[in-house]
Amino acid sequence: MNLCEENTLTATARQRIFSGVQPTGNIHLGNYLGAFRNWVELQDSFETIYCIVDLHAMTVDYEPGKLEAARIDTARILLALGVDPERSLLYTQSQVPGHAELAWILGTMTPMGVLNRMTQFKDKTEMGSSPNLGLYSYPVLMAADILLYRANLVPIGDDQRQHMEMTRDLAERFNNRFGDVFPIPEGYFPEVSSRVMSLTEPHNKMSKSDPQIKSRVAILDDPDVIRKRIRSAVTDSDPEVRYDIDQKPGISNLLEIMAACTRRSVDDLVEEHANGGYGAFKDAVADAVVEELAPFKTAYKALNNGDVRQVLHDAGVEARDMASSYMREVHKVIGVKRY
Repeated sequence: MNLCEENTLTATARQRIFSGVQPTGNIHLGNYLGAFRNWVELQDSFETIYCIVDLHAMTVDYEPGKLEAARIDTARILLALGVDPERSLLYTQSQVPGHAELAWILGTMTPMGVLNRMTQFKDKTEMGSSPNLGLYSYPVLMAADILLYRANLVPIGDDQRQHMEMTRDLAERFNNRFGDVFPIPEGYFPEVSSRVMSLTEPHNKMSKSDPQIKSRVAILDDPDVIRKRIRSAVTDSDPEVRYDIDQKPGISNLLEIMAACTRRSVDDLVEEHANGGYGAFKDAVADAVVEELAPFKTAYKALNNGDVRQVLHDAGVEARDMASSYMREVHKVIGVKRY
């Protein structure tokens, strides 16, 4: 199946979805509208496995205490957003040794030329990350994350197509050599997904790594901060509110944010705000964002870290048992006998 056709896939047999998030903190509006809101909705139709990929987070400089706090806080945010431990497996990558073990096995089958073509290593090192082996082999661990649980589908954006193609290639290489062990996973594009751009550089995606703090809205920001950030968003000198990515990228970004938060069409919003001026429009966008995030913030405050740790512990035990069962099959076909 061609990757451009993946969004036509349906959940006819409770297909299994796997997705992961790094515990790097500062989860922002783009993460929420582009990914995590869909994570919650996917629970209705799929078997969902969600992983906090703390091993991936170790590929850049980190402080152990801060990493632990970020793991817990990321899980707390996901639970507050609506990831349901009764319907989804939510655990941390380091709880399951199979991730690293399978990554090593797949690494022995990964050509150097393939890794040399991966763009993430180049992008990260150019931004100042240390050029270490973990960062270089990051895509192999990502493939292992997906294949370990025999996932059928992986929610991805356009910037993740390269990783998805490599995962599929490794699954096919393994199967061709050892037999049909892994299903070939497909990228999955949810029907409703938002690409949220930077508030200061609307040609770039909103990013937690952007040094300009005004470029993003963190989902834990206070309402006053959210309103201030959106009011200061870069626009243009033409006062008409209309959707035009080339000529009006800032306004177009705000229209998409408001459409996602209100679940209204961009055309409806343009018709309503076309001639009202930028000030009133930005206030309306800010109100929509504040209203969208309000239930999440209430749920977040109601959770405590002890309960979050218990959820991760219980899910980690289940994930480890599941992965161990699958790894026994891998061990058998590659000729590694467990004594």
